[in-house]
Amino acid sequence: MANNDIIIKALKPTRSELLRYIHFGIDLYKGNGCFVPPLIADELATLNPRTNPASEVCDSQSFMAWRDGKPVGRITAIINHDVNRRYGETAMRFGFVDFIDDDAVVDALFDAVEAWGRERGATAIIGPMGFTDMDHEGMLIEGFDEPGTMATIYNYPYYPRHMERMGYAKDVDWVEYRMTVPDAVPEKIERIAGIVRKKFGLETVQVKSRSELKKRFGHEFFHLINEAYADLYGFSPLTERMIDYYVDNYLSMLRLDDLSIVVDSQGRLAAAGIAMPSMTRALQRSGGRLLPTGWWHLLRAVQGKGVDVVDLMLVAVRKDMQGKGVNSLLFSELIPRFIAHGYREAESNLELEGNENVQKQWEYFERRQHRRRRAWRKDL
Repeated sequence: MANNDIIIKALKPTRSELLRYIHFGIDLYKGNGCFVPPLIADELATLNPRTNPASEVCDSQSFMAWRDGKPVGRITAIINHDVNRRYGETAMRFGFVDFIDDDAVVDALFDAVEAWGRERGATAIIGPMGFTDMDHEGMLIEGFDEPGTMATIYNYPYYPRHMERMGYAKDVDWVEYRMTVPDAVPEKIERIAGIVRKKFGLETVQVKSRSELKKRFGHEFFHLINEAYADLYGFSPLTERMIDYYVDNYLSMLRLDDLSIVVDSQGRLAAAGIAMPSMTRALQRSGGRLLPTGWWHLLRAVQGKGVDVVDLMLVAVRKDMQGKGVNSLLFSELIPRFIAHGYREAESNLELEGNENVQKQWEYFERRQHRRRRAWRKDL
């Protein structure tokens, strides 16, 4: 497929082609101090349908744009059939998108993706979104001078201009906050936590090893995510195969001191809060590579060495416990640990701008809303 001197190539899911795709998305930001590269090994596993368990509910195709033998853009087209069934629509997604600031390149990339979707019956396109909510989503539209996080996308300021030029419009926005870790647990959080603990028979549990975490709570935790996030924008429920994959690949990365688990009187998981030391600097130093020395930077960061920022990855509360102050119980346990580990600031990461329940939990903290990102939509 060609557009003047631009060649659009549909990639085969081979290691060599996917590596070119991934490296373009890293090399484009060379020298940018706000960009956080992904782990190349993780990207390879995600973009290959043979290794990504989400492929059981998704069709996908990655494209690269070339000019004069050099890569100038990339994008992945995704149809999540499970989400479409839940919403009763025939939409497609685009994700993993990067491009130089050139109208012809951007048009050629999106023309290829939109044509791929129409051929498969898609009537709308939304993105950037991933295969599931475990992938990166949302194009940065504010906060371009703020360092990113492991869980978020960074892109240049010209990206949203191209989206508007092509007729894409806002579908939803997410906001992010940078918060100061307090010197002590705020009095109101402590008081609410005590009431909630007694009223609902809840208690916090401290696991002693990652193997215990996986065995005791691994699958139950991801089922909790399915329940707690079911009504959120574009949520794709995790299948048992996906859960097996995430238990094996993600829970082993967690620092147990940055994890809060709440169970009810029957020992069932009622809520969980997951945080981890910021991986921003370690990923930047590694360039997304484990070898030759990237593993050392990443290991030190996972252990919290030399890190004074904590990333709040997610909070999940069981449906029957939502709106009852259980979040206070999670933070009453986490804040003293944050203080002990020397964290000075916390990143909220993505939360839907209209999700008042999530944003209310930050009202007791000194904070600033420093980034905003958007999912764009266009009818096909």
